[in-house]
Amino acid sequence: MAWALKLPLTDEVIESGLVQDFDASLSGIGQELGAGAYSMSDVLALPIFKQEESNLPPDSENKILPVQYVLCAATSPAVKLHDETLTYLNQGQSYEIRMLDNRKIGELPEITDKMVKSIIRVVFHDRRLQYTEHQQLEGWRWNRPGDRILDLDIPMSVGIIDPRANPTQLNTVEFLWDPSKRTSVFIQVHCISTEFTMRKHGGEKGVPFRVQIDTFKENESGEYTEHLHSASCQIKVFKPKGADRKQKTDREKMEKKAPQEKEKYQPSYETTILTECSPWPEMTYVDNSPSPGFNSSHSFTISEGNGSPIHQPEPVVVVPVADNLLPTATPQEAQQWLLRNRFSPYSRLFTNFSGADMLKLTREDVIQICGPADGIRLFNALKGRIVRPRLTIYVCQESQQTQEQQSKQENGDATAFFVYHAIYLEELTAVELTEKIALLFNISPRQINQIFKQGPTGIHVLVSDEMIQNFQDEVCFILDTMKDEISDGYHIILK
Repeated sequence: MAWALKLPLTDEVIESGLVQDFDASLSGIGQELGAGAYSMSDVLALPIFKQEESNLPPDSENKILPVQYVLCAATSPAVKLHDETLTYLNQGQSYEIRMLDNRKIGELPEITDKMVKSIIRVVFHDRRLQYTEHQQLEGWRWNRPGDRILDLDIPMSVGIIDPRANPTQLNTVEFLWDPSKRTSVFIQVHCISTEFTMRKHGGEKGVPFRVQIDTFKENESGEYTEHLHSASCQIKVFKPKGADRKQKTDREKMEKKAPQEKEKYQPSYETTILTECSPWPEMTYVDNSPSPGFNSSHSFTISEGNGSPIHQPEPVVVVPVADNLLPTATPQEAQQWLLRNRFSPYSRLFTNFSGADMLKLTREDVIQICGPADGIRLFNALKGRIVRPRLTIYVCQESQQTQEQQSKQENGDATAFFVYHAIYLEELTAVELTEKIALLFNISPRQINQIFKQGPTGIHVLVSDEMIQNFQDEVCFILDTMKDEISDGYHIILK
């Protein structure tokens, strides 16, 4: 979490490089209350120790923060002392991030007169949304075709070289820059916080995002793969001018509070300091081709008389890697496992733990360290426990079953061999079933208009949540498809 500085930074202070003196303020615990307000031994003595990653103490007193990032946007005044700062941004507006060389004389000479690479991401702050990040981004892609979540305002930026935006990663941009020269990058965030909120009654509260910057230096091969520094801050994005109105509302709300209440809140700072955090977990590209047994080509085959392929698949999406921690894992491999499995807030706590050390922890140990919720989650992840799905159904594509039957008849073999695919359901809803079937077909759920179950005398019964809840476990279905005459979508029929 980002801890705000006690004194606001002026442009003159930033430009003169004096920000290096604020190291302790950025990574310490409870700095707003003055030195000595908290000690790590006091925190560890609590029954439940649960702190975010940036609240944890630095690895050493002399830790080098080689670079620093300053977002030129004011923080909200309605944030309590011990909470992370929150910054409001307007959708599509260009905001400056100053990239500052924070080294002392003689430190890290290997990047002197050298370029470094920085990757800027806009990601979810809420852990619940982090788990479904790729589904959320794919849904946004379909609602906003051709748009990006994050863009660089290149004409306004200064000192950046070779800016890039991967078309398959809508929330990521990257560029090279020289720490010894003045560098400012201007970013634009095009999504708003309420786009990822469930619609209920109107006026829903928007979800917070994080702006994270990861910087890398060159290795011996000239590739930018050696991690140098990472930092992030919490933001909310509003429709144009909405951030200004929200800032004004927060300020007026604070003015009405009693002086004793005001002391519990942070002042609003003119700029937002991105606070050191763990590097963004490495991601793996997943092959988006259909599973074996479905169509081997990269097209969606619809059985509509001629069964012609009509739809190309979506671009490859990025999802985090999930695996089991092995006893032979080194401390470095254990750290990577924590990051991949969304336990980055506790990575510093387990800095010197090997895989064997982690696996020896008891349930009580991890709850004591991480708190009840994350402690139970970490314990289950360490033990590799697999939760049995609430409902399993098996499906086979009708066009393939027909092909198998014809092939067996031509060969004189009366025994046909059909390949079925398992679908595991947890929520037992029609929406979930639609998403799982779309995943098998390698298409978007939006292309499936309705799912029907073939009933008595061949009638088509609309599949509802209640019907799915009454399915027998491990029931088998043959999937047929029917073109919707009104729209460009299709109906799925379970036989």
